[in-house]
Amino acid sequence: MTWEVSRRAVLGGLASALVAPAAFAQSSLAPTTSLRPTARAEDILKVYQPPLSALIDDAGLAGKITVQVADVKTGLVLESHNPLRALPPASVAKALTACYALDVLGPGYHFKTRVMATAPVVNGRIDGDLILAGGGDPTLDTDAIAEIAKRLREEAGVTEVTGRFLVWGGALPALNGIDSEQPYQVGYNPGISGLNLNFNRVHFEWQRAGDGYNVTMDARSATLRPEVRAARMRVEGRNYPVYTYKDGGAFDDWSVARGALGRKGARWLPVRKPARYAAEVFQILVRSNGIVLKTPELIDTLPEGANTVLSHESAPLRIILRDMLKYSTNITAECVGMTATVARSGPVPSLKASAEAMNAWAKETLGMTSVALEDHSGLGDDSRVSSRDMVKALITARKSMGIKPLLKEHPLRTEDRKIIEDHPVKVHAKTGTLNFVSGLGGFIDLPDGTELAFAFFSADMERRDALSREEREDPPGGQSYAVASRKLQQRLLARWGILYNG
Repeated sequence: MTWEVSRRAVLGGLASALVAPAAFAQSSLAPTTSLRPTARAEDILKVYQPPLSALIDDAGLAGKITVQVADVKTGLVLESHNPLRALPPASVAKALTACYALDVLGPGYHFKTRVMATAPVVNGRIDGDLILAGGGDPTLDTDAIAEIAKRLREEAGVTEVTGRFLVWGGALPALNGIDSEQPYQVGYNPGISGLNLNFNRVHFEWQRAGDGYNVTMDARSATLRPEVRAARMRVEGRNYPVYTYKDGGAFDDWSVARGALGRKGARWLPVRKPARYAAEVFQILVRSNGIVLKTPELIDTLPEGANTVLSHESAPLRIILRDMLKYSTNITAECVGMTATVARSGPVPSLKASAEAMNAWAKETLGMTSVALEDHSGLGDDSRVSSRDMVKALITARKSMGIKPLLKEHPLRTEDRKIIEDHPVKVHAKTGTLNFVSGLGGFIDLPDGTELAFAFFSADMERRDALSREEREDPPGGQSYAVASRKLQQRLLARWGILYNG
């Protein structure tokens, strides 16, 4: 039951109930003393709110739940349910990563992608090596690479390179994927390096042609779609598994089941060799500007004495984080999280080591006590956060890091999931969804000016752990669990909007 419906029903009841005292006062049986004032509709709404435990029981969610809500100004805990229980936060973890990056890097930080050379440009010619050097930018796309290639010719005046074409992605650890337990084909679990492109996804498209299929793999953007060889696809005569992947050395080697394709279609696949992928696209687009580069060679360290020919800057970090929280891009969370760790404590050997560094920072800076994340995006199964820790972190970050304006507005909805327009309660929050895991954390602004911080996590880990790798893309029962959890979240938001306003 939503607040709007309840309020209307109560006000209607009050209107009819108020007729009786007026008629009674005009009769000969009028009381000699004043009646108790009629309760306001808001007060009756509060009285008739079911207990928190009843809402949770009625939701019928299998597994475990942890909830807490507190006043931002005072820090006073207003309501909780198993607040110390630690569960997977899913993408709600990205709110913590955003705080980490804001605190360590600052909202005005820019990622830089550089083109470097071991020799000067003389009459358009570089008698040395050209280097494409990534700076960890998770937002670099094909359009940006095209602009860099154009600037190399028009701004730097390069027309010829006699040496090697070197590629460096060592600003961040090289990862084959974020979480090893995810299905091979899901685009939200790509490889990561210091040089990334198109969120490290390649566009796979197919169309029936006679007895076979025409297949393309391209690095498309808003305006371009260069075909690539860094990721290759074979159509094989089988029905299952739909996709297979293996390391092809210099390329990603994919196959797809013919029986699953139909007439035509397309999807994004993850790139496992992001530096090679970016290098190939750069080489193609540089060639379109009349500059021929040799076959890309990956290097672990930048050559001594190499100088920057030009650089490309990303949008400021606050914009990147806002978009990350809105679209929940995992690669962005991992890149900004690891970049913050490198800036704070130097190079890190792995994603897990970077997550542990962020956990230590969260305990020191946000006052969390038991946070245990294994990555920066919330994709991994083994990450754990309690609702009490999350609320404490949100209140601290609200006051010192400006996290709230970056969170997406979360509309309140009716029971049938329709948005309630112009609802007086405003919510800014980060959602989180994995298979049989659901979370929501953020802030509530009440009409009387009260501001609340809240966190909700639910998880049925027994059902999640029973899934095979392939089932994890679309498991039976997964959608219904997510819907039931979101409905409970909406009921809780409506409850808090009633109980703590005024």
